[in-house]
Amino acid sequence: MIELKPRVFSGMQPTGSLHLGNYLGALINWVAMQKTHECIYCVVDLHAITAEWLEPEELRQSIRRAAAAYIACGIDPKSSILFNQSQVTEHAELAWIFNCVARLGWLNRMTQFKEKAGKDRENASVGLYAYPNLMAADILVYRGTHVPVGEDQKQHLELARDIAQKFNNDWREAIVAKGYADGMFFPQPEPIILGPATRVMSLRDGTKKMSKSDPSDLSRINLTDDAEAIARKIQRAKTDPDALPSEPKGLEGRPEADNLTGIYAALAGTTQEAVLKEFGGGQFSTFKKALADVAVAKLAPITSEMTRLSADPAEIDRILADGARRARAIAHPILNEVKDIVGFVRS
Repeated sequence: MIELKPRVFSGMQPTGSLHLGNYLGALINWVAMQKTHECIYCVVDLHAITAEWLEPEELRQSIRRAAAAYIACGIDPKSSILFNQSQVTEHAELAWIFNCVARLGWLNRMTQFKEKAGKDRENASVGLYAYPNLMAADILVYRGTHVPVGEDQKQHLELARDIAQKFNNDWREAIVAKGYADGMFFPQPEPIILGPATRVMSLRDGTKKMSKSDPSDLSRINLTDDAEAIARKIQRAKTDPDALPSEPKGLEGRPEADNLTGIYAALAGTTQEAVLKEFGGGQFSTFKKALADVAVAKLAPITSEMTRLSADPAEIDRILADGARRARAIAHPILNEVKDIVGFVRS
């Protein structure tokens, strides 16, 4: 039997500025997993054009800025593979095959398409509708076994598992003939949901996720924000008139208090319970000042490193090209096996 190697794959779109939610919900965990897993991290620029298109130069700068953020947060492009998706064409090739494996009924159940397309679904792009099939290809073109995801992406990962299972079932005989005695060519990728702040909420509305697409820049702390901007946004963050509670159960029905204390705990490497023990009974103004200090101390070095990296776009391009070469070395033979299994003629 051919042995399956454990492998992590994940990526983020380069549209908009990466923010505190991306850092605490994803990047901080990606960095930690480099010590325990083989990691492939991608700037998913093919996904970035499924909705509103950026100007070409703006998209190029956004891709480089996202790569700089990955590196500044601690992704090591030497130990991990870091690249932008469009440089590895195997993603798109496998996505087409998966378009022919996935069923319309599966895609019709995807809630993110309904949310992003809104009421004018007839005017949405086919790419936005088929986005989950490309996400499945992103993972499975490397035969990825583990995927760090947020709650909002779990449904897409379930679809990837369904696609992998149907492919394995539909071509079982050819897969076994290739030496996969158990008939499993593609693995069932497992979700990894880690960290104390996997879902960071908006600074303007504690019931909504912090998002790059929110029209209010005050709703998020961007990784490019300087110390003054970070402090200002935290001071202006929405709160309620009551004092902070002294224990977690006092946060029920208080989404903004829950969000801000959760952010503090994640940035300071402590627990929400410990934060409330220290600040409980006090006013938000005192707590916000402490939160701003912690946020600036944690994020300022990242912002500084991003600025340094962004000043040399040629070096970022070199890193992405090298990562693409290494990614392709894994993806290309896997796609060739897929073509053999399906029955395509290739040279």
